[in-house]
Amino acid sequence: MTYRMPPEWAPHERTWMAWPGPNATFEDAEDLKAARLAWASVARAVRRFEPVTMVHGPGQGESARALLGPDVDLAERELDDAWMRDIGPTFVKDEEGRLAAVDWVFNGWGAQDWARWEHDSKIARHVADLAGVPVLSSPLVNEGGAIHVDGEGTVLLTDTVQLGPGRNPGWTREQVEAEIHAKLGTRKAIWLPRGLTGDYPPYGFGTLGHVDIVAAFARPGVVVAHAQPDPAHPDHEVTKEVIGLLRSQTDARGRRLEVVEVPAPTVLEADGHWADYSYINHYLCNGGVVLCGFDDPRDEIAAGIFRRLFPERTVTLVDARTIFAGGGGIHCITQQQPRAVVR
Repeated sequence: MTYRMPPEWAPHERTWMAWPGPNATFEDAEDLKAARLAWASVARAVRRFEPVTMVHGPGQGESARALLGPDVDLAERELDDAWMRDIGPTFVKDEEGRLAAVDWVFNGWGAQDWARWEHDSKIARHVADLAGVPVLSSPLVNEGGAIHVDGEGTVLLTDTVQLGPGRNPGWTREQVEAEIHAKLGTRKAIWLPRGLTGDYPPYGFGTLGHVDIVAAFARPGVVVAHAQPDPAHPDHEVTKEVIGLLRSQTDARGRRLEVVEVPAPTVLEADGHWADYSYINHYLCNGGVVLCGFDDPRDEIAAGIFRRLFPERTVTLVDARTIFAGGGGIHCITQQQPRAVVR
């Protein structure tokens, strides 16, 4: 059986999210309250366009319902953290359009010392069960934020994630590509050398280089890429290298990539370290683009770029600063379930 991961812009059945609970990421009551308000804002923004299911920990349904309102579905399962893009399954389709769910190995973003994953490592199977789809198990340590596909055979990856020593020691690049292609139906991998500076130690709760904060397909042949125009920020050089590499690449169909640069917000530091605020960490839902906002002069510049890229979709800015303080963005807390084809 051959499976393929649809691109994010393909029609969705629903969006899956996970409700923040007390953990190392949200250490005190005020942090947790702020996180829940931020997650709820994203859920309500997505719900304007498609159904949303929020998975919450035992005894947390009441707090979730109070902030989410009546239109978001709830499901109770044990959780460690709240990053559904990474702990949830990657949905794929077979040749008949039937869904399955890839269950990657999740080990706390490379077994980082602050992470816990006893429960989160099981969430992909729980979500697959709730969605009523079969599971495809993978031996690869990987997360949903570490891949981005164009739906036509191309996938973006990062050296420091899939080839990092905390995730897949002993795996070669060729072995990683073979497993990714087998599960996603891709045939060409474009490897970025690294992610943004703030995504690595000692800067908080990083993923060690997820691609979905750096670059993402907007449509086949077109990539949006994070650009840091200020030379005072270390990501100025990082993003120059990444953008140059992307512009030199062709996709699985031989097209030279068109790269649309999206300038970083003007703020250089946040929470005591280099900011990794990025508009690239957006989420495409049915008829909409939910875009990270930072109360920054460049918010509207980014919104204008996405309106031009997606003229048929409504662009909604949602303040993502609290989410970034926890180590991710809007894309990191959402996971799409593609619409199945019923024959």
